[in-house]
Amino acid sequence: MEKNLEKQSTRSFKIVVFGPESTGKTTLAKQLAAYYNAAFVPEYARLYAEEKQQKGEVLTAEDVIPIAKGQLRLECKAAESSILICDTDILETVTYARIYYPEFKSKTLEKYVEKSTANFYFLTYIDTPWKADGIRDLPHKREEAFLEFQQTLQTYNQPYQLLKGAMEIRFQKAVETIDKLLRVY
Repeated sequence: MEKNLEKQSTRSFKIVVFGPESTGKTTLAKQLAAYYNAAFVPEYARLYAEEKQQKGEVLTAEDVIPIAKGQLRLECKAAESSILICDTDILETVTYARIYYPEFKSKTLEKYVEKSTANFYFLTYIDTPWKADGIRDLPHKREEAFLEFQQTLQTYNQPYQLLKGAMEIRFQKAVETIDKLLRVY
């Protein structure tokens, strides 16, 4: 199973909507997947956190690798599609691990990162209203979280575009960029 998680489809063009909580990632990713008739890959960390919360448990550093594996599994299932639109990916897991568990280090996680980054990232800015939902918990650290996400993309030398403004503006900018990228893909 480990080897399967490390495999990435060379046929899929992977776009990730990336950024801090409550910045419209899921909404935008679903809109883009529908527009391009692409495979939508949900955020596994949310599913995992909701399940733990239902059991009365909290996330710990021990959950980082299971979350990473779960995200990669979802991407592998969708990899037959020519375009993947992901509501986060492995770099999101890396970023949240740095935010919540600064001492956490894992060669396994780094190995996953080496083999599963995207073709392109859309970094969502924090100019959207923060909405509580029972999982989100950083309303007072939005700027710091945003900077961590931006730093992750820079550290791993990933191509990205910052998306700001109303959802319609973000969607239009994302479509313009994806159209240009697909012409050369």
